[in-house]
Amino acid sequence: MLGVLRRKAISSASFTSCVRKSLHTVRPAVCKSRIPSAAAEEISLLTRQCGHVRNFNQLVLPGCSSNLRPERAVTNLCSSPILSNWSRTFCANSGDTVDAVVPYMGESISDGTLAKFLKNVGDRVEIDEPIAQIETDKVTIDVTSPEAGVIQKFVAKEGDTVEPGNKVAIISKSGEGVEHVVPSEKSSEKVAPPAEDKKEEKAKPQVETTPVKEKRKGSSPPPPKHSPTELQLPPKERERRVPMTRLRKRVATRLKDSQNTFALLTTFNEVDMTNLMKLRSDYKDAFVEKHGVKLGFMSGFVKAAVSALQNQPIVNAVIDGDDIIYRDYIDISIAVGTPKGLVVPVIRNAEQMNFAEIEKTINTLAKKANDGSISIDEMAGGSFTISNGGVYGSLISTPIINPPQSAILGMHSIVSRPMVVGGNIVPRPMMYIALTYDHRLIDGREAVFFLRRIKDVVEDPRRLLLDV
Repeated sequence: MLGVLRRKAISSASFTSCVRKSLHTVRPAVCKSRIPSAAAEEISLLTRQCGHVRNFNQLVLPGCSSNLRPERAVTNLCSSPILSNWSRTFCANSGDTVDAVVPYMGESISDGTLAKFLKNVGDRVEIDEPIAQIETDKVTIDVTSPEAGVIQKFVAKEGDTVEPGNKVAIISKSGEGVEHVVPSEKSSEKVAPPAEDKKEEKAKPQVETTPVKEKRKGSSPPPPKHSPTELQLPPKERERRVPMTRLRKRVATRLKDSQNTFALLTTFNEVDMTNLMKLRSDYKDAFVEKHGVKLGFMSGFVKAAVSALQNQPIVNAVIDGDDIIYRDYIDISIAVGTPKGLVVPVIRNAEQMNFAEIEKTINTLAKKANDGSISIDEMAGGSFTISNGGVYGSLISTPIINPPQSAILGMHSIVSRPMVVGGNIVPRPMMYIALTYDHRLIDGREAVFFLRRIKDVVEDPRRLLLDV
């Protein structure tokens, strides 16, 4: 046992001496002048715990770095002018300009068309001021300025298809770099007219000399004669080709999908508007004084539709694959015709509203729809739609279902017609109403009962109070 311990001690001593020799051989100057004797003793002790000589390269000596150089060189590297200059240049890149980008447009909208710019290059804009309008399948969305400044240039053009996050314009917060853009546009406008005048001056002699030669020759061809049976089409110069707006294309696609998907069937009835009109005339002044909104016919039809949907829940349901989804809420969509196209804002939880709340909601949504400020959330969803073609003078029509709903009610104009009342022929204000429904889900019986309930409630609004 003692012999074994002696051999291990001799081998470790020889290993330590080899390491010391290698240090003197590789860098004798550093070891003699920089490494004290205490450090050398520490090395000799540490080397006894090393399994391999290559692990010694990872030891860090006191006052030295891993490559046996003083640590003072590392501190000088951190404070080098090269790194400090690079960091200052990177921070200056924040710059004076900001980008106006297309905002998020909703889950169901992936892109839009840049309809028009509301500002010009060089105009001053404030924070959140609209500078452009994006036309989507459903609504028109504004691109606003993220900072106050001056529009430096437009990156996109009118008519381009843009996506959320796309850059539309560059805005300079200080207004620098804009002055050279505006004069160039004005100068081009000033230079253009003289060039056109020169072209006209050159073209005038050619126009004058040509008829003179034809008159001298006397060979002007007569106009072609068409036979009476030949079809004469109007010239192409009298036609205009205008691209469809995204809203119009979306409406066309949805209505065609509705026609291709649903088994559309329409049933009709007529409503005597006498009692509802009398109710309106008797209480219109008191209604406006208390609620600040006029009493219209639409609120009466909405309340009648709510009552009919509660009596026939299948009309408020929808087909989803092989299942039927019954809705325990009633969201009434109101079709509104705007200059840009048809939009359908939604009255949420109509079953919980009274006449005044319905009228206020309809007025608010109609104003937003006409001025283009209505949002996508205000048109999403809806379980049943009412379309009033009577405001345009329609006498009768067959409305098309608004997918993914299952039915739509069509209102029409009020016309005084002779009706038999109590055995006598008297004039009555009558309205035709139509219900278009998905015959895959709704049978004719439920559809007729639904429309009869509409008729009963409108002709006698007291049924709503008594729930009969």
